[in-house]
Amino acid sequence: MLTDAVHRLLAAAASPGDLAAARAQMGFSLAWHIVVACLGVGLPLLTLVTEWRGLRTGDPVLRLLARRWARAMGVLFAVGAVSGTILSFELGLLWPGLMGRYGQVIGLPFALEGIAFFIEAIFLGIYLYAWDRLPPRVHLWTGVPVVVAGVASAFFVVCANAWMNQPSGFTVRAGRITAVDPWAAMLNPAAPPQTVHMILAALMVAAFLTASVHACALLRGRRSAYQRAGFLVPFVLGAAVAPFQIVVGDWAARFVAANQPVKLAAMEGVFRTGGHVPLTLGGVAGADGLRYGLEIPSGLSLLIGDSPGAVVRGLDLVPPARRPAVTGVHWAFDLMVAAGFFLLLMGVWLLCAWWRARRRGGGDPLAGRGGRAFLLLAVLTGPAAVVALECGWCVTELGRQPWIVQGLMTVREAVNPAPGLMTGLWLVLVVYAAMTAATVVVLRRMATERPVPVAPQERDVEDYPVV
Repeated sequence: MLTDAVHRLLAAAASPGDLAAARAQMGFSLAWHIVVACLGVGLPLLTLVTEWRGLRTGDPVLRLLARRWARAMGVLFAVGAVSGTILSFELGLLWPGLMGRYGQVIGLPFALEGIAFFIEAIFLGIYLYAWDRLPPRVHLWTGVPVVVAGVASAFFVVCANAWMNQPSGFTVRAGRITAVDPWAAMLNPAAPPQTVHMILAALMVAAFLTASVHACALLRGRRSAYQRAGFLVPFVLGAAVAPFQIVVGDWAARFVAANQPVKLAAMEGVFRTGGHVPLTLGGVAGADGLRYGLEIPSGLSLLIGDSPGAVVRGLDLVPPARRPAVTGVHWAFDLMVAAGFFLLLMGVWLLCAWWRARRRGGGDPLAGRGGRAFLLLAVLTGPAAVVALECGWCVTELGRQPWIVQGLMTVREAVNPAPGLMTGLWLVLVVYAAMTAATVVVLRRMATERPVPVAPQERDVEDYPVV
């Protein structure tokens, strides 16, 4: 009887207000958590590379940087654990229709992510606690599982999201889920481009956000070797990843064009199927197309089909009620691409500045008027990486609407029909506001606190010669 009551409850329809509250709560929680999660993936690698370089060269600047970043890494991991726990509860509380019907199909990556999380937590504790209790190179190796587990966590979670875009690994017979293959579901066709795209994005967010902090210090006149290395090490890592991310982004877009044509049509504002489709930058969706945008004739056909006459499928494939919000998805996609190319060009700028300084016989590529202009824009690279990240997830999620599982279950069918979801939204907003304030206060205090226990101290490297 209890099971029948649950089915009757899920069959009821949620009110429009509660549906909007559930979507807002999940969207806000994801938008907040994803930034911290990216730092959890990228910052351990950045810290480990810096520590390794410091041990190899004997540079106390790099050793201090690694120690400072490791302490921030511990704080961010704790905060990410809280926000990730909130998300896991939200999956069951807000979307019981999804988890009740498809939990047996897509539960594997969540279970594996939990294992990866515990491995990361254990070795992070060892890494932080044993800094002065193990030989330096042994200590360095204790950080390797932290990096591997962080990347694995991102992989497993994104596999689950990819399944929502490209469901596979099961059969539906007489309305029932049968022949479940959890491995086929997790390793669905959308998983390769999405996971690679996300992991590279995590590295870029961590690298450019860290570089932005030190770019601010350089602009304020704190031109020590410590601040210079704190900027260059993460910035070079982010700049090195940027061109690969552009290539992977093209791979992901081509996959969407072939397998999720409605999403691509929303991304590019294509209302009618046909050839010689222009590439439109900006614009607002009208009744039958984008208006006020900058059009490049046959540009989209050329990008997608390598031919100006290539046919691009449009939103006329589905009725209006099954179409995503075109303007929002299109602008999110354009902003993501613009931010990605901005980060790529900033990397090219630094490379050119270094090459010119080398040709002149040496010198600081960050010096002079050009160096200051570069640093002013470098401060924006961290926010730009976050904007690209958030916009990419908006494209992924909003572009799938109104489906929560593409072609099989709508968001309205999955949401919890119980009243009062608006109360949960306000509660979550309060919790995240408190976590944000606490995180900022703790990180700022750690950044200015001196000394860091045990050498090297900041005073030991403030006047370290710039090489």
